[in-house]
Amino acid sequence: MTVPHRPAASREIPEVAFAAPAGTPAPVEVLSLAALRERARGRPLQLMRQPQRPDFHHLLTVGAGSLEHMVDFTGYVVEPGSWLWVRPGQVHRWGDLEGAEGTVVFFERGFLDPATVAAAGVDDAYAPAVRTPAGDDAEGLRVAIAHLEHEFRALRQLPLEIHVAVLRHLLGVLVLRVAHVSVPGSAAPEPGETFLRFRDAVERDFTNSRRLDDYAHALGYSPRTLSRATLAGAGVGAKEFIDRRVILEAKRLLAHSDRSAARIADRLGFSSATNFSKFFHKRTGQTPIDFRGAMRGRGPRHP
Repeated sequence: MTVPHRPAASREIPEVAFAAPAGTPAPVEVLSLAALRERARGRPLQLMRQPQRPDFHHLLTVGAGSLEHMVDFTGYVVEPGSWLWVRPGQVHRWGDLEGAEGTVVFFERGFLDPATVAAAGVDDAYAPAVRTPAGDDAEGLRVAIAHLEHEFRALRQLPLEIHVAVLRHLLGVLVLRVAHVSVPGSAAPEPGETFLRFRDAVERDFTNSRRLDDYAHALGYSPRTLSRATLAGAGVGAKEFIDRRVILEAKRLLAHSDRSAARIADRLGFSSATNFSKFFHKRTGQTPIDFRGAMRGRGPRHP
């Protein structure tokens, strides 16, 4: 994993790129939290405190102690036996790594085979971030991560091509187990194809359009069909789903960057900062500036 450098002149959300450690050519890395702590020490950017947007997956588990972790404004406490999955594009911030021991796996998009990606929902940015195994699930996960870690460190025991293939298969076993851990209260029907297509389109195009009619036309559905599918798949209407995605990105940029409201408005496809401010205030009850101040420990502005 590459730890990014932030220029002093301005603040943006650091984009973290995957970089395989020297001598380990596979697009996956397995290391202990102790090793991660050591890697973070002395860096110009403190890993534990800086919000960052990685372009690869983080999959971590804690064996002792606990770890606080923030993912897109939601705080999680990862305790022994729990698994946290941060997906590419999500903005997250590490808590104090001194209080936990465990293992973290970094892996790039596109490393797993398509069947595993589909079965495990690897590309599902809306999947639960934390999963806690119950019963026999815990032992299966323990064996899966131990085997993956063993093979990751056994680089020269197999031809390189075979070594990479073994890692791909073992990582697939792990993510399939994590994805299908039985989480209390999570028994929801599988989202339908219509909603999945709509969700993917929103993720791709929300900075270009917030109009439900545009998505309906592009996907070949009626707005009513998209609304029914989204209500069944996400519990909200289709227009609300679009707006929530826009608000999430607006919050990311306001909280973690120094971009002006005008620049954020332009980034999100608004015609002006005024229209962006009205949109944000209507859906959050705060102006963009007040939200930024609250996230940075300053109170709201008063006339």
